[in-house]
This record gives sequence, C-alpha cells and structure tokens, in this order.
Amino acid sequence: MADNIARVFAGAIAPDPTRPLLTWYDDATGERTELSGATLANWVAKTANLLVDGAALGPGDTAAVLLPPHWQTAGVLLGCWSAGLAVAREPGPVGALFATADRAGEADAWPADERYALGLHPFALPLPQVPPGFADYVVEVRTHGDQFTPYAPAGPGEPELIARAVERAAELGIAPGDRVLIDTAAYPDPLDWLLAPLTATASTVLCANLDPARLPARAETEKVTRTLP
Repeated sequence: MADNIARVFAGAIAPDPTRPLLTWYDDATGERTELSGATLANWVAKTANLLVDGAALGPGDTAAVLLPPHWQTAGVLLGCWSAGLAVAREPGPVGALFATADRAGEADAWPADERYALGLHPFALPLPQVPPGFADYVVEVRTHGDQFTPYAPAGPGEPELIARAVERAAELGIAPGDRVLIDTAAYPDPLDWLLAPLTATASTVLCANLDPARLPARAETEKVTRTLP
C-alpha cells in the first residue's frame, strides 16, 4: 500500500484515468456530475498549486476543510494532502480554511491567513456574494496549473489515515474495481466516502439527499456493484 494519500490517489486512477471515478448526485436539485480520474486529478493539482504557489503553504502546514461530502470537497481534500498539508480535525489556527459560504461564520474558531469560500454550484460557478474575509475558491483555483508533482514525504498522520481507510474498505465490503453507491447522510466522513474507495481502487457514486425510490434505476444505470447499507 502507498505510504501517502497522493500515491493512493495516483494508484486508483492509473489503470484508466478516463473511467468515471466519482459521480455526484443531489436528488434535491437533480444534479449529476461525473468526474473521471483525470478530471478530478486536474482539480486536485489546481488546489495544490493554489496552496503552494498562491498561499505559500506546504509540508508542515495545516488546512481546515468545513465542507460536506461533494465532488469539490474531494478536490480540496486531495489537493491539501498532495501539497503536504495536514487536514485539521479540531478548531485552531490553520494555514488555509475552506468553508461553504453558510459556514463562514465559523471562521473565528479556525484562524487562517488564507480563507476560501465554496458555493458547491453544480457547474462550479462563482459565488454570487463572497463572505467578507474570504476569496472565492473556484475563481482562485482556476488560475492555477492543472499539473502538480505531489510532495513525496507522507504528511503527519497520513500513514495512519491510510491504514484506517484500508480497514474501513474491508469493513464496508468494498473490493477492487467496485462501483460503490454511497449515501452522504449515512457516510459523511471522508474516510468512508473518499479514502476507503480510493484505497480499494473502487469508483464511487456519491448521493446527497438520496431518494430511495431512485435507487434501483440509478444502480442499474451507474453499473453499481456495491450499495453501502
């Protein structure tokens, strides 16, 4: 198993970067967004470049990610780990803060020099109104390059996080090559919806506001092999 998360991600997409890696549904809005491994890798690289070149952050620094399960959240988290940043789990000072606009009021608990707000718009459009003290993530990230060479050393806690993800994949019955349907309400932790599938080289159909009546047709359309209970 790879010793850092960037290598786990690279290994997950290496067999076929064009295959769907993460497909996002929101049954409240009707949104469906499909990302291949290559497309998600572009978002990851842009986020890492934003942190390194734009914010002068890197190994030894920490980010806070106050975001729900979402395809953009995957890009942010993987970008942070690629840039060598640790992702904080408890409030405190951080190098960068990523938050949805409606959680901008929590910023005082996470003092940060760099603050990025996300609207999680279906087409990754800019925010109509950016919270004071924040920059619009999708505006800032688009100006950065879509190639990034991840830092080789594992960040603090990364080997342990990978080991936990491998254990979770086994507990959840996620096997290599699976196409896993995941309800964000039941599995909000990125350990479950992001890292466990990646360590198993599985792809994910991530569903918010899941309508159970749509499950049978969606499972067939998306060629789902595993639906998490």
